[in-house]
Amino acid sequence: MTIEVKVPVLPESVSDATIATWHKKAGDAVKRDENLVDLETDKVVLEVPAPADGVLKEIRRQTGETVNSQEVIAVIEEGAVAAAPAASAAAPAAAATKAAAPAAAAPAAKVDELSPAGRRVASENAIDPASVAGTGRDSRVTKEDLVNFMRSGGQTAPAAAAAAPAARPTPGARPEERVTMTRMRSKIAERLMQSKNSIAMLTSFNEINLGKVMAMRKELVEQFEKTHGIKLGFMSFFVKAACEALKRHPIVNASVDGSDVIYHGYQDISVAVSTDKGLVTPVLRDAQNMSFADVEKQIASYAKKAREGGLTLDDLAGGTFTITNGGTFGSLFSTPIVNPPQSAILGMHAIKDRAIVENGQVVAAPMMYVALSYDHRIIDGKDAVLFLVDIKNQLENPAKMLLGL
Repeated sequence: MTIEVKVPVLPESVSDATIATWHKKAGDAVKRDENLVDLETDKVVLEVPAPADGVLKEIRRQTGETVNSQEVIAVIEEGAVAAAPAASAAAPAAAATKAAAPAAAAPAAKVDELSPAGRRVASENAIDPASVAGTGRDSRVTKEDLVNFMRSGGQTAPAAAAAAPAARPTPGARPEERVTMTRMRSKIAERLMQSKNSIAMLTSFNEINLGKVMAMRKELVEQFEKTHGIKLGFMSFFVKAACEALKRHPIVNASVDGSDVIYHGYQDISVAVSTDKGLVTPVLRDAQNMSFADVEKQIASYAKKAREGGLTLDDLAGGTFTITNGGTFGSLFSTPIVNPPQSAILGMHAIKDRAIVENGQVVAAPMMYVALSYDHRIIDGKDAVLFLVDIKNQLENPAKMLLGL
């Protein structure tokens, strides 16, 4: 009995997908729920599992091709058994040579640095991560690096490549490399240009003295972690402050739909998370009802899923307001770009000790610049400034914020 393998049903916001990596080839045995292929969409990478045990009889769409929802991309012969590989006289010698190679165990240490998705790609395609140039943080090899390595035909003879002497750059050479954008990076670029071209964007700034927040965090961090099993960070303070400010300034939480303004009676806060493929914004749904611990746990969960390539389309769908924290990378000042159809985005930045005047005295205080970029078509400068002042007042008086004052 043959079973068709189809592209999963894609959400309305995703028109199609691209075949990123086949983890099996025609004739391979497959097990039910085993990942057959990765599909790259504008937002996430989807895994397509095998619907039954058997043999992958046919692959109808190849790596790099664009496919649509429910399109048949492969056929499985249910219950079939894969044919045994043909015997080769050279096989024993090759096996002995491989077993005797002193560097055979070396790739394992490198593979341990990969995400689970990356380890699977490396293992299933017999790729030595040491032969792949890493583009992740601290030059780590990412799943995307492995996929690009295979697309470029680099999966052949990694050992031979390692044995070849490194080519010396020609004196005075000006090397260049042309790399096609990933689908996600291309979509990010498209959305950013859409935002710049379709929104009358303006940015207002303020600065916040985080001395009281830092003192409260220092006092409660151990007890908070012991009680909730998660560290108390700064983001939960900003998320809760934003929710309260959005309640009092609902226009900042609204969105434009043609000639209408849609006011949202809830706060779904998108939190920007950096990944190897680009910036993604998973959503804290009904953040107005979440506790500090709920916020911290959800953000930690999203960050883990983002690193491992496990974010789903549901994680990223929606959102009425975005918070992004460039301060984690050392940014002191920036103008974030609004994420349509939202109308505003709050940018956090690095905390720096600066001299300020307090009660007539010059003192050093932990200060942060904050920026609010907004759609000036519906949000006036007064609304934006009052919203930022509200955020500032809450964070400079966190006890009042906790009491909802």
